[in-house]
Amino acid sequence: MSVPGPTGLLVVDKPAGITSHDVVARARRALGTRKVGHAGTLDPMATGVLVLGVGRATRLLGHLMLTEKAYDATIRLGVATTTDDAEGEVVAEADTARLDEAAVRAALSAYVGEIEQVPTAVSAIKVDGKRAYQRVRDGEEVELRARAVTIHELAVTRLDLPEVDVRVRCSSGTYIRAIARDVGRDLGVGGHLTALRRTAVGPFGLDLAHDPDELGPDALLPMAQVARAAFPVHELDDRQAQDVRYGRPLDVRLAGLTAVLDPSGEFLALYEPQADRARPVAVFC
Repeated sequence: MSVPGPTGLLVVDKPAGITSHDVVARARRALGTRKVGHAGTLDPMATGVLVLGVGRATRLLGHLMLTEKAYDATIRLGVATTTDDAEGEVVAEADTARLDEAAVRAALSAYVGEIEQVPTAVSAIKVDGKRAYQRVRDGEEVELRARAVTIHELAVTRLDLPEVDVRVRCSSGTYIRAIARDVGRDLGVGGHLTALRRTAVGPFGLDLAHDPDELGPDALLPMAQVARAAFPVHELDDRQAQDVRYGRPLDVRLAGLTAVLDPSGEFLALYEPQADRARPVAVFC
């Protein structure tokens, strides 16, 4: 009989200068397993919360990526770059001496709510099967379509022109670099991101995060704890739990994507409503 490998969620505080794939590689070495993935990348310059799935928890990552995220960021007005952040080449500069605080705050507040955002050209979005950032590196011009994202909060925490610190809560798929670019454009001076720190992915914040050099089995969040934190929960009786283990629908009404747990508290699956019943989306037992 094979011994099951480690399973659970790792919340890592990624430092600047390494990639999300570097963090995954460190986790694989620390836990002795190849089965590690991440929910949403962070650029090398960015720091903060990176959520890793280990073992069976890798199958949860796609669902966690749909949740909201939170960031602290610094925008530099007056300079536009090829990548919309400090790692790109400067393409335009403008004098910011005439900008005033009220105009900057008004420009930022216009982005709160549901907006149409054009992702930055050096994103991981695929264009005809090839990552946009790779096309840019190959010298191609990339035009990405605008897509709907939601900015729940965009608060100014420091304003020392030409720099502005902001706190952002947004839907998954939002590019903070694009906010810096677009606000700079609206103000007529250009702008880019000079610092970015992700403070939360859904319910998983920096308070749960570990240094990437200190990963190990003790850092893993159990599947049931993750399920209770990230999803509504429905507790099953023994008969229902057996149905779930066979992947059967349940005669229960759910309000949305829900974690179902057996009488002992073990996380078994994610179910979603279908008419008057519930059907399995992903089974983990």
